[in-house]
Amino acid sequence: MRVVQGIFGLVLAVAAVPALAQDVKEGAELYRVHCATCHGIEGSGQGPMAGVLVIQPSDLSALAAKNGGSFPTERVIKRIDGRDPLVSHGSPMPVYGFFFEGQGKAVKTASGQPIMTSEPIVDLLAYLQSLQSE
Repeated sequence: MRVVQGIFGLVLAVAAVPALAQDVKEGAELYRVHCATCHGIEGSGQGPMAGVLVIQPSDLSALAAKNGGSFPTERVIKRIDGRDPLVSHGSPMPVYGFFFEGQGKAVKTASGQPIMTSEPIVDLLAYLQSLQSE
């Protein structure tokens, strides 16, 4: 009986820990290295490469505003990890996809359903959420 109680206590302790540890600082660094050239430091879509691209980069600071005030978590994850490819990148987004590989993490979407992605994408997602304009 004590073993069962101990296991149950351990399960409760693990369940109390947040399932998703987002690192906004790490996400900011990933963004600076891999995204800012096109999307700009502020995420406005006005990076140094924007002028030479046939399809202009999205304003990443307005993702929630353009989605009725709700950050489009699932769509953003799928764009970054390549499940929803963008023709403007010439291949699945991002061109640097292998930089975003890592241990799988579940992220809750607006519908409440989880979507699996990598830890670097979770961090990048946290940073993009922090960019959203009010």
